This record gives sequence, structure tokens and C-alpha cells, in this order.
Amino acid sequence: MAQQGAQLDGAKFCCSICLDLLKDPVTIPCGHSYCMSCIKGFWDEEDEKKIYSCPQCRQTFTPRPVLVKNTMLADLMEELKKTGLQASPADHCYAGPEDVACDFCTGRKMKALKSCLVCLVSYCEKHLQPHYGSAAFEKHKLVDPSKKLQENICSRHDEVMKMFCRTDQQSICYLCSVEEHKGHDTVSAAAERTERQRELEVSRQNIQQRIQDREKDVKLLQQEVEAVSRSADKAVEDSEKIFTELIRLIQKRSSDVKQQIRSQQETEVSRVKELQEKLEQEITELKRKDAELKQLSHTEDHNQFLHNYPSLSQLSEPTDSSSINIRPLRYFEDVTAAVSELRDQLQDILREKWTNISLTGTEVDVLLSEPEPKTRAEFLKYSREITLDPNTANTRLLLSDGNRKATLEDEKQSYSRHPDRFTYRYQVLSRESLTGRCYWELEWRGRGVHVAVAYKNISRAACSNECVFGYNDKSWALDCSTKSCKFWFNKVSTPVSGPGSSRVGVYLDHRAGILSFYSISETMTLLHRVQTTFTQPLYAGLLLYYSVGNTAEFCKLK
Repeated sequence: MAQQGAQLDGAKFCCSICLDLLKDPVTIPCGHSYCMSCIKGFWDEEDEKKIYSCPQCRQTFTPRPVLVKNTMLADLMEELKKTGLQASPADHCYAGPEDVACDFCTGRKMKALKSCLVCLVSYCEKHLQPHYGSAAFEKHKLVDPSKKLQENICSRHDEVMKMFCRTDQQSICYLCSVEEHKGHDTVSAAAERTERQRELEVSRQNIQQRIQDREKDVKLLQQEVEAVSRSADKAVEDSEKIFTELIRLIQKRSSDVKQQIRSQQETEVSRVKELQEKLEQEITELKRKDAELKQLSHTEDHNQFLHNYPSLSQLSEPTDSSSINIRPLRYFEDVTAAVSELRDQLQDILREKWTNISLTGTEVDVLLSEPEPKTRAEFLKYSREITLDPNTANTRLLLSDGNRKATLEDEKQSYSRHPDRFTYRYQVLSRESLTGRCYWELEWRGRGVHVAVAYKNISRAACSNECVFGYNDKSWALDCSTKSCKFWFNKVSTPVSGPGSSRVGVYLDHRAGILSFYSISETMTLLHRVQTTFTQPLYAGLLLYYSVGNTAEFCKLK
């Protein structure tokens, strides 16, 4: 038995679904056998139709057959496994569950090589030969195997759909064209295919061109990434060297100050101790002289007293103590004050220069840029919190609410002197520099306000309009009052039409050179838009009309 089993063809004991030796074999009503798990999985997919078929002969069963293990076949499989029988390599000529099977094959079906759009049948290589050898099939259209051949049959007339209705954009048969589609724009399916094929080729050309363009863009972006990375690496390296030098310089200056203080300390202490020793010697001498005089005062011999008195009564010149100037705990406060002032100056320089440092390389030009915002929600994605810089505020402006609000006061504020302060008009700049995309809103009360942006180097102390927002080429301003609204740049005004509002929105795209002003109420209305080129970081600014109590406040945006 073992010898006979070894000579058997392993393919005869293979499951046609998994193409492996049968496992837990079951035999269905048509007589074909499968692995229990394979046929269960195959029928599970047919549960919706409630009609169950054999994967090989396509015989259908209703209801779903109950599967029972074929014990005799299972025992045979165990015996065959012991003899070393293995499944033969999968024969790729046979059709699996996912393949298109030949409609002419009986028993185990072969894979279809072609499907015929005229016959609406799929053929394996063997059964396809008549289509190649007979003149009767010359006009038949062969295509790659398809499971959807029946979709080419008209469900109404059971005819092949060789027509296309352009009116209804659907495939139809000839009878449809003379009945329900009569009078419609109908052509042959082949003619429509030719037309669509031309459109398809144009679409493909466009797609291929776009692919080439995008591949170029990707290459350029990759080059940009590499260039940015190289630049960033060099900037980090150079910055570390520069900061190391700065730290070393500060450490050296710290060491010099320490050495100077200690040297001065040594000099002063030596001088004081020298004077102290002189005074102590003088005290000792005076005490000795006092003792001698005391002793002389007790001398009873008048002649002796008169003889010794002249020499004992003479005193040495006293040490000059007028140079002693006691300043408790204040000896080196001037040094501390000087170092403190240096620290403040360095902080101001770092704060001012940091804008230029942070601006460099913050954005990289890319080929695909984001569109400009359209709705207020989109603008709010770029919202920036703006605070006012007290060092730039005119002395009549009172800053409050975390330096977001400015109020024109009757009395001057006690601001310290600063070169950045505006002295001619009641205006102030933001502490934050603005680059990239930014959006903010300002609310004002009173006679009017200039809502502005300006470069850092705008004139500050000029007693003329040169320093006024909008009256030079370093600032742009929307002039809002209770009566009208106009835009100012370089002393040129442009009337602005639109709904007045006490709340103004400002959108800045620094790299694109876009500056837009909006009236904010229940709706968001564009008042004025500027397209230019910004060469420096910008700062938000405001100028209040002369009227005590006028206010303007940068709003907190959520």
C-alpha cells in the first residue's frame, strides 16, 4: 500500500482552492473534495446570495450543505503523508478562486487566456485556438480575461451593448437606440471609445507633464533642503564660535573687573593701614608724653619743674586726619552700578539685534505656497499677540493692560530717557518684530487713530512730520477717524471706502509683500490692500489723535 501510495500523483489529492494537500477533507454533494476551512471560507463569501456553488464544477446548492469530515479520505491522507507524498508544485495553468476560468473547460477548469467581447466567453489557450485559426472569428474582439463580460449584455433586450448614448452617458444596445433612447445623440461604442481615447491621451500627456514638473519641483526642493541644511550647519558652527568668543570676552572683562577691584582694595587697605599705624604710634607717643607731664606735675621742686617743662611741653606735629572719609558699604558701588548699566545695555542690544538674527533663515522659499486667507477663522491661524514697547512711547501715552493698551493723558509719564522714544507725535511701536505671516486686531475709542506698521529705523525725535506714521517711506498707516478713513504712505494719502469700524484687523505677509487692513464687525471687510517689497522686519504701531482720553488697544485673539 505504501509503495502504491508513493507512486500516486500528489495533485489528485490537492485542494483546488489552496492548491495544497487536503487538510480535514470534506466532500460536498457534487462529489468534489476540499479542505474544510477552504470551502467554509469560500461559502462564507456567498452568504449574501444564499446560493452556494462548487469552485470547480459551479454546481449550486440551496440551502448551504452541512460539511462533514470525510474520514476515509482523511485516513488516506494520513497514510500518504507517512509515505512522503507531498503536494506537487502549484500548476499555474489551473484557475484559482481569483482567476478568470475558461468557460469551455469541464472538470477542473484552466485559466482563461483571453475573453471575447463578441462571444462574451472566456477561453483558455486550448479553446482559444479556433479564434486564431478560423476566418469566422476574424472580427471578434479579444481582450484580457474579464469576469465582467455579462456587464456588456443589455439587461432589457439581452443583446450586446455596442452603442453609446451621449445624452444619457451610458452604454446601450441597438434596440435601446430605437426605443427608449430614440432621438438621443447615439454613436457606436467604438466611435465613443476613439473619442474618449483621444481625450485620455491628452489627459495622460497632461499628467505626465505634471509628473515631470513635480519631479523637477521635488528635485529643487531636495536641493533646497540640502542647501538649508548646509547653511544651518555652518550657521550653528559659526554662531557657537562667536558666542564662545563673546563668553570668553565677558569672562575676561569679569576677571579684569575682579582684578581691578582687588587691586584697588589692596591699595586702599594699605593706605588705611599705613594711616592707622601712624595714628596708633601718635597715640602711643601722646600717652607717653602725658605720663611724663603727669609725673612733672607732681614735682615739688619748682626749679626742677621749670627746667624740664619746656622740653616736655613741646608736642610733635599731629597726623593729618582730614583725608579720612568714611563711606560705609559704598566703596565699590560705583563699579557695581557701571557693571549693572553694562548688563542693561547688553540686554537692550541683544533684544534689538535678536530680531535680525531670528529673521535670517526663518522662512524658505518653496514652489508650493499656501493660499492667502479668506475667512476670519483662516486669518486667526496667523494671529500674533502684540505688546507695546515703553521705550518707544511718547511721554503723553500711558501704557496699561500688559502694555497692550495706550491712552493719551494730560500729564507726561515718568519714562526714562531713551533714543527710541517718539517725541513729536503721540505714537508708539510694538516690542515684537513681525516677519512671515501675521494677523492682529486693534480696537480704538475717541477722535481717531493711525493703525500702522513701520521699520525699526523710522525717525524718532524729528520736530516735523518726518517721524509720523505714513509720512515717510519707512511706515504704512491706515488713518481712521469718526468721519473718514484714508491710507498714508510717504506723505501720499489714498481715500478708503468701506464700513467704518472701531475694530481694525491687519494682515501681513512679509515675504510676499502683502499688507491688508480690514474692518471688523459682524463681518470682515477689506478696506485697503498694499502690494510692495519689505526689506526689513516690521513693527506694529499706533498714533492717537490729540484728545485726552483717546485709547487704542491690541486685542487678545483666541
